[in-house]
Amino acid sequence: MNHLRERGSEGAREQGILRFIRTVIRGIALKGHDFSRAVKAQEKGAALAAEGVYAAGKIFPQGLKPRAFTGPSSGTTKVVPFQNNAQRLAGRAAAISALALIFAAGCRQDMQDQPKMVSQRGSDFFADHRGARPQVLDTVARGQLHEDTYFYTGVVQGPNGYRQELDQMPSEIPVTMEVLERGQERFNVYCTPCHSRVGNGLGEIVQRGFKPAGNLHDQVRLSQPISHYFYVMTHGYGAMPDYSAQLPPADRWAVAAYIRALQLSQAAKPTDVPSGMQIKNLKDIASGEGHPEYAQPWPMPTTATQAYPPIASQGTPGMAPAYPADPAISIPKTAPPAAGKK
Repeated sequence: MNHLRERGSEGAREQGILRFIRTVIRGIALKGHDFSRAVKAQEKGAALAAEGVYAAGKIFPQGLKPRAFTGPSSGTTKVVPFQNNAQRLAGRAAAISALALIFAAGCRQDMQDQPKMVSQRGSDFFADHRGARPQVLDTVARGQLHEDTYFYTGVVQGPNGYRQELDQMPSEIPVTMEVLERGQERFNVYCTPCHSRVGNGLGEIVQRGFKPAGNLHDQVRLSQPISHYFYVMTHGYGAMPDYSAQLPPADRWAVAAYIRALQLSQAAKPTDVPSGMQIKNLKDIASGEGHPEYAQPWPMPTTATQAYPPIASQGTPGMAPAYPADPAISIPKTAPPAAGKK
């Protein structure tokens, strides 16, 4: 029994069940013996009662007592048939034991028999017999309302019904120094391996044999609206994967704002500087620091690879436009409808 005590509440429950079973077995073993003793005691008590003597409990075996009453007319005490207390206790113990066993069996419902819904399985509880319930229509999870679509997508619906990018920041992101510093920090973490710190597309991976990344200072990128950078960071472009998992929407807008500031820093004009500020030429600053090469045109690393023309039989690979950095672009224009036509 010691090992049951060590098992806590479960051992105590099993210990109690064993006591009930032991009581039942003991009652069954003593049943025949107590019955024979009860018969002899009944005969002896009847003989004493016939002589008018009260049957004292001490002459009967342990657990067997006569049931006596006084008659209404004679006033004498008579002995009635005996009640076998041991048999009565044994019957009660058997009934309690059976109830305890049933109760214990009901409590030991194993976990694999749980009445629960199992995913991707049918169920008879619902009318459509589907355990997986469909989502409630027109409901949105908390934090996923995305009421301002421009803030989360970077595009709006244009007049022609297609997506249109805008050259403006969303109202949720004010352009402050804190936003630009956040954008610079995120840009240096995720963008510089390909685009470099200055955004010329000659990052460390280009020096190790990868194709040149997009030059953020060429004619194509300078003409693109600011939401274009947000859209590319969200969905990727060519060989560039998307960074929606690494950068939440607010950080993507901060990086887009910093790209605009980075573009301005590499092509600023004296008229862009507020009045009263001192203006220095970059070449003079680089020469004064002993590194005049910093103000020279950016050379293409000899380790950079060029994109080969796609082979139609092998499919079109998902690559960014090949170098040079200023490819000719053309924007189609929609001609207005002729007069008199609908």
